[in-house]
Amino acid sequence: MRFLLTSAGIKNASIYDALVDLLGKPIAESSALFIPTAAYAMPGGAGMAWRLICGRAATPLCELGWNSLGVLELTALPSIDEERWVPLVRETDVLLAAGGDALYLCHWMRQSELADLLPSLRETVWVGLSGGSMVMTPCIGDDFVGWKPPTGGDEALGIVDFSIFPHLDHEDLPDNSMADAEKWAAGMPVPAYAIDDETAIQVTDGTVEVVSEGHWKLFTPSS
Repeated sequence: MRFLLTSAGIKNASIYDALVDLLGKPIAESSALFIPTAAYAMPGGAGMAWRLICGRAATPLCELGWNSLGVLELTALPSIDEERWVPLVRETDVLLAAGGDALYLCHWMRQSELADLLPSLRETVWVGLSGGSMVMTPCIGDDFVGWKPPTGGDEALGIVDFSIFPHLDHEDLPDNSMADAEKWAAGMPVPAYAIDDETAIQVTDGTVEVVSEGHWKLFTPSS
């Protein structure tokens, strides 16, 4: 699987070009499934999911001109037969993961068994938005724990080997300054990227590349 882990969606031409490069074909020829699940654990989450699906959010994902677009709601999957959704996921070019609560998303990725399916999706692209990006990391840090999983802690899927601090220096998020990111990173056991909304992290076959028209910083764990 290939990853484009964003803070705020496909916000600029550089991130757009990275997505097309990962797909290996134009967006207009690509199929997508949108995963809104992470949004529901946030205040106003239902409205957030609707705005994302309709392309009325400030975080572009669904409105890019996909050849086909569907909604994959993870909380529904445990109650339906796998043949109703697994073939659809396997045939889809890109999975678009909404922002919201990363640990809630992680929980439902495991409960739905989508997490178990991911390693076999070698040609699929995962595009994450904020919490939809953080879910792929080993851990998110206590600062980002909202919804608490039954097992506790801040562990996510650990598919990539670094953590992410999104929305760096966002004007509406006073606790997301570079100084705050540095304090957060000091408690992380893995390398950690602080990225603003004009930045994404591309991962292809284990190779990590930062795509940015904004600013970002990589923090390494202290010995």
